[in-house]
Amino acid sequence: MDVFALTRKLIDVESTTGMEAAVGEALTGELTRLGYNVERVPVEGNRFNVWATHPQHGNPQLALSTHMDTVPPFIPSSETADRIYGRGSCDAKGIIVAQIAAAEKLKDEDIHVGLLFLVGEERDSQGAQTANQQPRGVKFLINGEPTENRLAVASKGTLRVELVAHGRMAHSAYPELGESAIEKLLDALHEIRTLKLPGNPKAGPCTLNIGQIEGGRAPNVIPDFAVAQLLFRLVGPAEELRRQITQAAGSKAEASFKLEIPYTELGTVPGIETMVAAFTTDIPALTNWGKPLLIGPGSIHVAHTEGEYIEKKQLLEAIDLYVRIARELLGRG
Repeated sequence: MDVFALTRKLIDVESTTGMEAAVGEALTGELTRLGYNVERVPVEGNRFNVWATHPQHGNPQLALSTHMDTVPPFIPSSETADRIYGRGSCDAKGIIVAQIAAAEKLKDEDIHVGLLFLVGEERDSQGAQTANQQPRGVKFLINGEPTENRLAVASKGTLRVELVAHGRMAHSAYPELGESAIEKLLDALHEIRTLKLPGNPKAGPCTLNIGQIEGGRAPNVIPDFAVAQLLFRLVGPAEELRRQITQAAGSKAEASFKLEIPYTELGTVPGIETMVAAFTTDIPALTNWGKPLLIGPGSIHVAHTEGEYIEKKQLLEAIDLYVRIARELLGRG
């Protein structure tokens, strides 16, 4: 298989979250051509996960997995001598191709692994949640995300918080007749920003991003509502942090906890460089798919950017790394 050509082919199929059906069909065709049994696992509407195995070999002990969806906007592929550019080049269509190529190499050694490609990772891991309800008995899951071909010893979790403040409208010339929701929200945010966030000797500090703020009616109206969206990167349990956030918001604003993805510690293999993933993955939603490891080519620092790319050299190196890790986990080293 031509690794670079297939990577570009997949990039050029738009698969923004919710629109993964076309790339799922492209992968189904490619894997069928390579001789796999391919199952389309329905998720929602016309969206489906892809589960591919070798005929006559039953359920494998190890699965290579990553996601098919991308963040917007769609960016078609381009290529230089050293890099492949485009939306999904490193997150995670190049990884899909590296995993398929590794499975082909392993097949030549009579080592048979499964391939699990999922929808919805960039939004809510809906595909992973569906897959977790239908485990296939694998003992190990190698999940692919851009880690620059280093094994992640841990992956930070996520706590998404909505902070809502309410006030009372009035003419801005008479502020004493109103109650500013925006001022209340700012006070609550100040208190939350002064919290001493937890740390972890393995994963580093918990961090906070205030990603969105909105509210008010017009410059000459005392605002009666204001909302902020916050995201914490977790390095441990979230119960105490939830309590502190609620206490810090006090009577100024109401804190609602919209999403929590737990901090996860991961398996490693001797001799492979390690790192800490400050981002979240599908792994916490795949608890029924065996012991998880996290590794993949590409840099998370260019994922989700207009100049997203993957180094060709790193893409090829990832194939050999996936093969090496599979041999080690399955006792075939």
